[in-house]
Amino acid sequence: MNVEKKVIGNLNKCYATTTLNYKGRPCFLVAAEKQDPCYLFSEDGEQLETVWQGPGGVMTMIQVPGSDGQFLATRKFYGPNDGADASIVIATPKGENDWEIRTLCRAPFVHRFGILNRGGINYLIVCCLKSGHEYKNDWRFPGETYGTVLPADLSAYNDENQLELTLLQDGMLKNHGFSVFQHGGHDAALVGCEEGAFIFDPPMVPGGEWVVTKVLDIPTSDAVMVDFDGDGKMELGVISDFHGNSLTIYHENEHGHYIPQWKYPAPEADTEMLHATWADTILGKPTWIVGWRKGTKDTVAITWDAEAGNYRADFLDRNTGCANAMHFVNSKGQDVIVGTNREINEIALYTVTE
Repeated sequence: MNVEKKVIGNLNKCYATTTLNYKGRPCFLVAAEKQDPCYLFSEDGEQLETVWQGPGGVMTMIQVPGSDGQFLATRKFYGPNDGADASIVIATPKGENDWEIRTLCRAPFVHRFGILNRGGINYLIVCCLKSGHEYKNDWRFPGETYGTVLPADLSAYNDENQLELTLLQDGMLKNHGFSVFQHGGHDAALVGCEEGAFIFDPPMVPGGEWVVTKVLDIPTSDAVMVDFDGDGKMELGVISDFHGNSLTIYHENEHGHYIPQWKYPAPEADTEMLHATWADTILGKPTWIVGWRKGTKDTVAITWDAEAGNYRADFLDRNTGCANAMHFVNSKGQDVIVGTNREINEIALYTVTE
């Protein structure tokens, strides 16, 4: 893997990122963890607009399906000790550097959320890190996961009329990990917490039951489902424990149980606070991008090496402390990775080639 890095901006504690189709062109967003702006970039890294100056507290952003630039974002989640006022907002473009921000729903301590499609219906799934808080580092109130149908028209929602959420599962201590993958021909969410890793399948039809399946019984900070080796079975890539330093890939055995197959070969002091995680097909291969914010603060791309019969990790960057990463294919057909290198306040584009 050859990597060409381009620094496209600086943003204090840059954190969340996502793609955005707007005005017929592919773009992406980068927002800050604390009281700082959200920026819109072209796919080449040119800053186009300031979506807002603040407040920040943005953990997750995602485009509203079928929209022209409208997206959802978490807001006012400034960390585990300052997230009681968090919510999910709707950002709608009205003109250049003019975006309307309205509340979709209040969700205290919301950390991750996503939009899942099944049978042509979009479902919102919302993961809250904890359910209450009275003092610093108070973990007495476990997190929860909620779900609901996401209406096609969001124009009616605001502070006075919020989207109602339904509790799907509670008792999820440090409910931090979230990723989306294809499961049985539809979108599903993989959610990680101290109790393990869980698959959330949305209903077959609106009003039906969500199906929640536990797939791993160890503390999980983040996880992805990827068929790395092409055998038709999904491997489970896991960061453990909460903001931990253990990076392991599990393989499903003949009994349907996940057993450890590979562990990142580095001292755990080097990989302290594993955090950035993104799984996608890059250069034609299933790839897991992982970065950590302490220790050596590196970012790696993990793939299956069929010739060696084992996994390999290629360095994407070093000593940057990446908080989140995201991949897309640009208009030139190139694989591009966005890295929010929080520990040095750097927004970077990585173009990767063979």
